[in-house]
Amino acid sequence: MKTLIWSLTALLAVLWTGLAALTHRVTDWLLGTLAAGALDQAAGSVGAPTPPALPDWLAPWLDTATLAAWQALAADLLRGLSAVLPSGDAVMAWLGPLIGVGWGLGMALLLAVAGVLHWLAGRWNPARTAPGPQPGFGS
Repeated sequence: MKTLIWSLTALLAVLWTGLAALTHRVTDWLLGTLAAGALDQAAGSVGAPTPPALPDWLAPWLDTATLAAWQALAADLLRGLSAVLPSGDAVMAWLGPLIGVGWGLGMALLLAVAGVLHWLAGRWNPARTAPGPQPGFGS
């Protein structure tokens, strides 16, 4: 049981590390591609087109007004970010360490849960008795 706990912990640790590394790379790439004013251009391109026509089977669940509201929200968010963000490099200077801290906290939580499960597995020891008549049955 303990082997299973630590094998699963190792697998989850590898996946968590890969997710953190992928997040760091993708964030660095996205922020590196943003030149000054690129967010304003993105906001204009997101807010400009009209929402596409919905398929007939999707129309009862999603209204075009809802889709337009999400589109306007995304455009406003991009415009707001362009006013606040100085450049991709400046943001990555604090975002990279923040991703590392998040990875460390996730690993600490993962190891703590594995340690508790290891301790519980050590305490759980079913009594092994030889087969035979049990007291109270047919006596």
